[in-house]
Amino acid sequence: MNLRKLYLSILMACLPWLLVACGSKGGDGDQPPQISSSASSSSVATASATIKVNQLGFLPLAQKLAVVPSGAGDSFSLIAVDSDTEVFTGTLGDAATWAPAGDNVRLADFSSFTTPGEYRMRVAGIADSNRFRIAEDIYQALNNAAIKAFYFNRASTALLEAHAGIYARPAGHPDTNVQVHVSAASPQRPEGTVIQAPKGWYDAGDYNKYIVNSGISTYSLLAAYEHFPAYYQGQNLNIPESDNTLPDLLDEILWNLEWMLDMQDPNDGGVYHKLTDKEFDGAVMPHETGTQRYVVQKGTSATLNFAAVMAVASRVYAPFDAQLSAEMLAAAESAWEWAQANPAITYVQPTDIKTGAYGDATLTDERAWAAAELYITTGEEAYYTGMNPTQVQATVPSWGDVCGLAWVSLAHHRNALSEVADKTLITQRITALADTLLADWEASAYAVPMQQQNFVWGSNSVALNQAMMLLQGYRLNGNSDYLGAAQSLLDYVLGRNPTDFSFVTGYGVKTPQYIHHRPSEADGIAAPIPGFLAGGPHAGQQDAGDCPVNYPSDLPAKSYLDHWCSYASNEIAINWNAPLVYVSGALQALTEQ
Repeated sequence: MNLRKLYLSILMACLPWLLVACGSKGGDGDQPPQISSSASSSSVATASATIKVNQLGFLPLAQKLAVVPSGAGDSFSLIAVDSDTEVFTGTLGDAATWAPAGDNVRLADFSSFTTPGEYRMRVAGIADSNRFRIAEDIYQALNNAAIKAFYFNRASTALLEAHAGIYARPAGHPDTNVQVHVSAASPQRPEGTVIQAPKGWYDAGDYNKYIVNSGISTYSLLAAYEHFPAYYQGQNLNIPESDNTLPDLLDEILWNLEWMLDMQDPNDGGVYHKLTDKEFDGAVMPHETGTQRYVVQKGTSATLNFAAVMAVASRVYAPFDAQLSAEMLAAAESAWEWAQANPAITYVQPTDIKTGAYGDATLTDERAWAAAELYITTGEEAYYTGMNPTQVQATVPSWGDVCGLAWVSLAHHRNALSEVADKTLITQRITALADTLLADWEASAYAVPMQQQNFVWGSNSVALNQAMMLLQGYRLNGNSDYLGAAQSLLDYVLGRNPTDFSFVTGYGVKTPQYIHHRPSEADGIAAPIPGFLAGGPHAGQQDAGDCPVNYPSDLPAKSYLDHWCSYASNEIAINWNAPLVYVSGALQALTEQ
């Protein structure tokens, strides 16, 4: 690769943060350009002619579906792996075509089979499926690993062998000598002022830290604990804090919250947009970098994200540390006041900063979310009315559209809200979205709500955020179809998809080996760090010019490349792993009830 291409590769490495995965944020950039691939149609057809199934498996009482190529027969059977004997038979559903993949398929439903064990699916005329298990704790290890992936992405600390095993590494980015960029300068902190903002998580495959993307990521983890505390209280992740009095999930979240607190200017309450190098680092380990780090521009979006997260954290940590809870609430209220005084300061990327922008020109969703969380935590009704709830819809969350998060929290706390809150509206917002997703699920040949327009950068996180919203519908009214549709979306991520990949490193039969993640690329270890969710397929193929191999297909649901070069389909990110944590834990907790 020549120097120009190397520079472009590094520059483009984190472009997911420049694209918005939700139509409400507008602009032609929402739909990346289509780039042709020279993959042959025969290779695509071969990949399609296999049985697709969740490669981990199922809880005994869960919905259990597989996708079978049409034309292979009318019946299926389950085969016990240990004895190669048939234990269940069923009839395949009607054939239908799923447009995002161009596959004509039939569904195999074996939900009524509940016996724990290890199985394969068999259909005459094609190869048996990958192995999968039915077990009472089937998602526990996955959930553990999805959370521990955040530990592996910690900044400002060494990862010791006792906790990280073969992935141990020296500390990188202490972030104790961070300069205030000219875009963030103020009278109290002029350009070049040195501040400290250690800890936090590296955002994705790069080594920078972004408040906006930390917002939805940290919230999703806090919501997992707030909604299912009993599930997480006994969890041991073997992280340095495992022996203290906090549940390990809250310990891991606190590592990022403490960084976020340092990103607030104590002089006025505004929050810096990001802490970053001026350009992306190459494929090196964290301790091998040495460039100057900066905090860049205060903005309304970052400040409202911060206010929302700190309001949630204040109530979640209150039973464990009253002083910390009070500090977080004060920080949230100060951020809210700054945002009220500065309602429309959108982020503008400085010309000398080349890292992820997370730019966002629409701020009504962040304002509604922050107001909802402050209302829930403080009980002050002015926050609820200030949310303007009748004008706020529930949408599938993304970093650029957080309206749905407000309704998730309001729905969870609805029985404790004051009279000002319209509980009927809260229920309607959640169920309307869940019903829309359910209708798409029912109409889908692959039994997933994913539509062609959902195959954007980080499409796997779109699937899991859809699942998270379906689970809110189930938690409201107990409609088991919502639970089944959410299960289908986890199945999709874990192998019941047209690529045959289980997209979580280390979890499944065929998993990503070459994720776009600097430590996994630079550590000299063949296997990637386990527990990371790859971004997943979409037809943009923005990295095609930098990749030495071609994508296998141009079709949105098949346009995935397991290669380090593929930052467009194979990068990892904290906002993609966070809903994996929520959904895997929620299904484990809810399906067994």
